[in-house]
Amino acid sequence: MAASPSASDRRSFLGGALGLGVLPWLGACGRGDRGALVMGDQVHLVESRMKAAGQLDDLPYRITWANFPGAAPLLEALNAGAVDTAPAGDLPVILAAAAGCRLKIAAVTRMSDQAMAIVVPRGSTIQSVADLAGKSVIVSSARGSISHYLLLEALNEARIPISSVRIGFMLPNEAASAFATGQIDAWATFGTYQVRAEAEGARILRDGAGIGPGYSTIVVSEAAIADQAKRTAIRDYLERLRRASLWSQQQPDAYARLYSAQTGMDIAVAKAWVARERPAFTAPDATFVAALQRASDRFYRPYRVLPRNVNVEALIAPGLIGT
Repeated sequence: MAASPSASDRRSFLGGALGLGVLPWLGACGRGDRGALVMGDQVHLVESRMKAAGQLDDLPYRITWANFPGAAPLLEALNAGAVDTAPAGDLPVILAAAAGCRLKIAAVTRMSDQAMAIVVPRGSTIQSVADLAGKSVIVSSARGSISHYLLLEALNEARIPISSVRIGFMLPNEAASAFATGQIDAWATFGTYQVRAEAEGARILRDGAGIGPGYSTIVVSEAAIADQAKRTAIRDYLERLRRASLWSQQQPDAYARLYSAQTGMDIAVAKAWVARERPAFTAPDATFVAALQRASDRFYRPYRVLPRNVNVEALIAPGLIGT
């Protein structure tokens, strides 16, 4: 069995492989306010959804929101004790856990298989994954992301040696600019970045169908759920977030307008993304554990992305939602 990473190993792996830079964010996270839950967020979307659905009214506890540009710095903030909860994709969570981040998975959402894809620009001569041999592919946003897993699995499926493809990593906004100006041959991406690229004429080589795992998660820090008062508040928060997610399913046009306002995305693109998203979430189940364990195993061996393998079942926090 591989040894657990040391503190220095964790800092090196979190800071290097994930490309994190959380230190500038810590001062804004309200760490000294012991009476508040500090809820991590990305682009204010969780906060805005809950507010629009009326789920932030009459809270019996205080919330401080800490907003981050992506999952990587958010998960480092969770590891540093700066936030109590974090919305993040499944494989970034596995990468953080492998680096020693003390987290638990409280709730999950099964995303559409179409919510991640390898795309090529309009007019590209690349017609299949097999044609990527000898080409450059940019992955968003980091080593160990769901886009990285999609690319590796797609190459394996097409029996193309990974070494024959020039793989690079860029943050989604930077990759979008490079892709739009023809600087890269193909782009492994996800979510709204993928939808926007498709709207601008990008063609899909391979989406996530049959590859997976394709979940988003809400993770909580081990320290937060060990505190009984915080654990009770987190259970209430997750129930409110579940109701807000149901609202976004029942009111897709209102949710698309909210999404557009928060991200600056064209309303037509926002509606396309909302139609593809599946925002209702549940407690982690055996299907989720099996899918994520398979991905974790493959990231460890044969792909050697993880420094050690991860026991997904051990990451589950039971009893925080749906009971």
